[in-house]
Amino acid sequence: MKFRRQVSQKGWDSVCVRGRLRRVVEYEYRGLMAEAWDLLRGDTSTWTDRAYYLEVIRNHGQPVLDVGCGTGRLLLDFLGLGIDIDGIDNSPEMLALCHAKAAAAGLEAAIFQQEMQAVSLPRKYKTILIPSSSLQLVIAAAARDEALRRLRSYLLPGGAVVASFMTVWREGTPLESERARSVVRPRDGATIRRIQRSRFNPETECEDTEDIYQVIRDAKVVEEEVHRRAPATREYSQEQARAAFASAGFGDVVLTSEFTQGPATPADFVFVVTASR
Repeated sequence: MKFRRQVSQKGWDSVCVRGRLRRVVEYEYRGLMAEAWDLLRGDTSTWTDRAYYLEVIRNHGQPVLDVGCGTGRLLLDFLGLGIDIDGIDNSPEMLALCHAKAAAAGLEAAIFQQEMQAVSLPRKYKTILIPSSSLQLVIAAAARDEALRRLRSYLLPGGAVVASFMTVWREGTPLESERARSVVRPRDGATIRRIQRSRFNPETECEDTEDIYQVIRDAKVVEEEVHRRAPATREYSQEQARAAFASAGFGDVVLTSEFTQGPATPADFVFVVTASR
């Protein structure tokens, strides 16, 4: 029997097995999406944001908060370097994987299951990172504004929030896209395939997504999950991003190009906002 799991645009997990439908807790990164997350990304040690964020931490100081830490790509790496860093994420499954990886590495990670717009933490920070364009997953402007206000309240004097943004769509490019990636799962030799589909809506400046995760054995799909979000990701121009941080009360907002120290340019696919109290 093939197991099929569907996740709706609101994040509710609807599990269908032999005609029965069960509704469980709402959050996005779950099931095969969480399980295959690290496997599909591969080696991230040379990603350019890693060195950039290390420089940010050297400039602004510790302790550090990793917002949307997921399975611990940056959190555990930096913790292993002796950096005083905590993390938050809204997915218990991603955090469970993070805890397991920390234990395997002999690390103790302080991580909290929280939404960034409802963050409530026991201490404040000199550097707050919002990597991987995570702020763009907060679609509603009111929720985004609340997230930025709350994060600002957790900054120590002289601290900074640093957030990356990616271009979702550019004028003249197709509104719809599809791509696929397959990897072999080491523990059993099964193939994990992810099919990503997206459609951008210029009127709402948001992207809808459909991600299909499949487990394949002997050329047959034996397990499948379909994750749909509508909308999933919000597009930001550089001026929109700057205005969002300014309206949240940040006094000094600087935009840099990609993961460099150079000023942001209109051609940038990725830009980074550094906002201080």
